[in-house]
Amino acid sequence: MQSSSPAGRAGRPRSAAADTAILAATRAALVDLGWSKLTLGDVATRAGVAKTTLYRRWAGKNELVVDAVAELFDELELPDRGSLAADIEGVVLQFATILARPEARSGLMAVVAESTRDEALRERIRTSIVERQKRLVLEGRARAQARGELPPEPDTTEAARTADLIFDMVAGAVVHRTLVSAETANGDWVRSFTQVLLWGLTSRPTEPDDG
Repeated sequence: MQSSSPAGRAGRPRSAAADTAILAATRAALVDLGWSKLTLGDVATRAGVAKTTLYRRWAGKNELVVDAVAELFDELELPDRGSLAADIEGVVLQFATILARPEARSGLMAVVAESTRDEALRERIRTSIVERQKRLVLEGRARAQARGELPPEPDTTEAARTADLIFDMVAGAVVHRTLVSAETANGDWVRSFTQVLLWGLTSRPTEPDDG
């Protein structure tokens, strides 16, 4: 995992093993203690590192928890199942499975709630989670275009807008289903959602009737 924490500080090289231990300890502390009781001192103890080690890497709890959650979503991979519908179903099921994990639920809900009062935290969520996971949309669209399932999009501005919209639709629907409605995103739901999404992607907008 490539951390999004500030880099370039002088000192000893960062230890990937320490980063992994710290982020895992953060997720465990979120489940055991909740956001309000989680402290960097507790995380340091769980990870077996000095508290100063955390502060060399993260400015505070907000940044640390975002990176701990982002590492979970970095596990997402777009499967190649032979069709756009099957690929979407595969990645949506992965996403729902991650959100079902207590550490993902606790961490994501906490940082989203805190970000309503913190613009810097909102920006970190965008860069560390949202922008990083848009890779799945870009990869899936390119694969579907190569198969002839989706038309090419030569207008780069419009293509970027469409990618943003697809990501928002998928992420918003799955997060709402699993975390807000507290319902299971099972195979039937994922297939139905995928059909609705595909209808929007493959249908052509009608021209307005001027007469």
